[in-house]
Amino acid sequence: MKALFLNGSLKPSPTLSHTSGLLDEAAAWFKKLGVETEEIRLADYRIFPGMEKDMGDGDEWPLILQKVLEAPILIVATPIWIGEKSSLTTLAMERLYAASGDWNEHGQSIYYNKVGGAVVTGNEDGAKESAKSILYGLSHIGFTIPPNVDAYWVGEAGPGPSYLETGRNNDFTIRNTRIMSYNLVHFARMLQQRPIPAEGNIRN
Repeated sequence: MKALFLNGSLKPSPTLSHTSGLLDEAAAWFKKLGVETEEIRLADYRIFPGMEKDMGDGDEWPLILQKVLEAPILIVATPIWIGEKSSLTTLAMERLYAASGDWNEHGQSIYYNKVGGAVVTGNEDGAKESAKSILYGLSHIGFTIPPNVDAYWVGEAGPGPSYLETGRNNDFTIRNTRIMSYNLVHFARMLQQRPIPAEGNIRN
């Protein structure tokens, strides 16, 4: 089993990403549970805006979409900017939506029997707003959203240290990252054993 992380940081590699730091914590839990992880930093790719699976002319989103389709678990991760998820995260959500009209072999959305979660970091307000947007968006296009699959860290009000500058010892964040990871793996395995039946869910 594999979990794919889409990191919507606005910083390309190898620039330090606080969002990537929290994803590392999740990856440690997944490893303990025998699940492979891969992180894609969206800023490292040419992703064009649009509502097609492939916008052509060098669009690299199809490479990412193929990885999404191969992974039973998807975590969409974002920093907070102006109280909301990043522009790259919004772009990724739109491009995921663009493929949601495709069907699997049972006539269901191609995202059926996959689970989704959200990871958010920022030294300003907006964690729950960002997670709410991500989790609703994933559910709307066919992902299953288990309980308590949003893990986040935010600092005190106003400018201040970011996640990797704090020692990463926030009990709330540590607990929620663990719960998120376990619940995603549990539901992913459950759906592999007992997929959502096609009856009543055929798109056409």
